[in-house]
Amino acid sequence: MSTFKAPKGTYDLIPPYSAKYLAVRDAISGPLRLSGYGYVETPGFEDVDLFSRGVGESTDIVSKEMYTLTTKGGANLALRPEGTASVLRAALEANLHKAGGLPVKLWYSGSYYRYERPQKGRYRHFSQVGAEAIGAEDPALDAELIILADQAYRALGLRNFRILLNSLGDKECRPVYREALQSFLRGLDLDEETVRRAEINPLRVLDDKRPEVQKQLAGAPMLRDYLCDACKAYHEEVRALVTAAGVAFEDDEKLVRGLDYYTRTTFEFVHDGLGSQSAVGGGGRYDGLSEMIGGPALPSVGWALGVDRTVLALEAEGVELDIPPATSVFAVALGEAKPVLFGLVTELRRAGVAADISYGGKGLKGAMKDANRSGARFAVVAGDRDLAEGVVQLKDMETGEQSPVALAEVVEVLRAKLA
Repeated sequence: MSTFKAPKGTYDLIPPYSAKYLAVRDAISGPLRLSGYGYVETPGFEDVDLFSRGVGESTDIVSKEMYTLTTKGGANLALRPEGTASVLRAALEANLHKAGGLPVKLWYSGSYYRYERPQKGRYRHFSQVGAEAIGAEDPALDAELIILADQAYRALGLRNFRILLNSLGDKECRPVYREALQSFLRGLDLDEETVRRAEINPLRVLDDKRPEVQKQLAGAPMLRDYLCDACKAYHEEVRALVTAAGVAFEDDEKLVRGLDYYTRTTFEFVHDGLGSQSAVGGGGRYDGLSEMIGGPALPSVGWALGVDRTVLALEAEGVELDIPPATSVFAVALGEAKPVLFGLVTELRRAGVAADISYGGKGLKGAMKDANRSGARFAVVAGDRDLAEGVVQLKDMETGEQSPVALAEVVEVLRAKLA
């Protein structure tokens, strides 16, 4: 056994389980690729200030959970704890907002890092697929992203998830609500850290999951009562568009999400089969983030869906993904047939057939065990006598039937049988 293990709160993805993660990533990104979203990939670490400005210093992510480091040159960097700030930074740096019509639509997939207490569904290293629509203020974009996420989950076979929806107002109406909420919070019996948070960003207190805090919030003022007419109209249009698409959602007046940059639309996808870590993804509109990190005004909206938690949700519902076997054809070479069958395997791969061959000079029994373990539908077996006759033996691994096939025809025969 190796001396080393994966760091606490992290995990390795290894076959065959890793195939589920690849399938989930493909399913989530599929609707995005059909809707004008292009792929973007950003570094695993960024300037610390990108997150402290954008995500917010009052958030647990920045104040407690970021992995930070100082380079030999003195730069302060952080492993990315979320994707939106990095993607927006990349879009601004590349001047994508100047290249043509807005919005700039981007999707991404990658690993993110937060120093949290590890538990099922909450890791220090986790995987997400995200999408951002940058540079346009339009309820249809908010609705589009909610609908695309719903489409992705349903394509995977998930059914027992809920969509929570709320509006956080904007720079016109939220300050009035902020003041009313702070006045209310000052009258509560809160610990010192929560009091500090209430003064910096009181909406974050609404997101506190502790029962003793939630109990005191029972009479808190609701943001819906403070929304300006423009925010009310915007939110109603989002609700109408999502409803017209046949996507069900629940209004959640306390939904604020954990990041400071959200404005107006905010939403979350939850699965009740996951226990305390019920959120499988979420997002919202972040109209002021570009300006926070030094860019021009670019109203934007986006989401991130957790690959890890989506896999857990699938398991909770007992959904088995239709994952094709890694190998469709397995070659077993006997005697001096290895060079010929190795060439055949190469030809099959070039023809788009997933093929493998037994390595290590094993005999027939050992090589056939390899063929069984591979999950291949067909085995191609050949020895010196077969090659002298210009044939191979084609064995159906499901039925056990075996028959000779001309070596020159085996690729086309297999392609037809696997079609």
